[in-house]
Amino acid sequence: MKLLIIRHGDPDYSIDSLTEKGWREARFLAQRMAKIPTQAYYCSPLGRAKDTASLTLEAVGRTAQECPWLREFEGIIHRPDREGAHICWDWLPQDWTGEARFFSREHWLEQEAMAAGTVQEQYSWVTGSLDALLESHGYRRDGNLYRAVKGNNDSLVFFCHFGVECVLLSHLLNIPPMLLWHGTMAAPTSVTTVVTEERREGLAYFRMSSFGDISHLYANGEPPAFAGRFCERWGNEGERVD
Repeated sequence: MKLLIIRHGDPDYSIDSLTEKGWREARFLAQRMAKIPTQAYYCSPLGRAKDTASLTLEAVGRTAQECPWLREFEGIIHRPDREGAHICWDWLPQDWTGEARFFSREHWLEQEAMAAGTVQEQYSWVTGSLDALLESHGYRRDGNLYRAVKGNNDSLVFFCHFGVECVLLSHLLNIPPMLLWHGTMAAPTSVTTVVTEERREGLAYFRMSSFGDISHLYANGEPPAFAGRFCERWGNEGERVD
């Protein structure tokens, strides 16, 4: 089985849709995705993901199943350097890297801010929903791997968001999500591919064969959007710091 996880195009968060650039990106993505035989399409209920998916779905004459758990990840915490509630993956590097539990798949949720917020509830909802969907396609979670109850070569496409993409990958690859939230960056309309390996009959493990692929943008002379990134160098004009 092959999973293709797609981040939405360059967003206009004020209207939960896409910028003009984002629509161009979605069009180039559709040209690419129309060539890939796909068993099923799944989509976040948020506008920016649905708009991104719409051009691909129109190109292939298909529809997508809307999945509430594919919306942007909503685990809320009180981070140590600020007042008020914040999304759990928005931490300053000098704060989160000093916490050893964030580097452990078994213990990252035990960190005080994570344990006090809604992260456990949201993480369990997303990963449990993913496992239920994969089981409906023939792969049942069993510990750290999957039972290939009905192994297949189907491709499933997910249109979603960077934060929840990292949650999906953390579960499939057994990695604490903080390392993915902060150590990777999937640009708008990027495609991440995860494929099962069944080296023994009936047993499968997911392996990431590509991450954040934006070759469809480069092929059309379209530079990647900056959305989701922070300043590459302190003082760079127009690059956000927080």
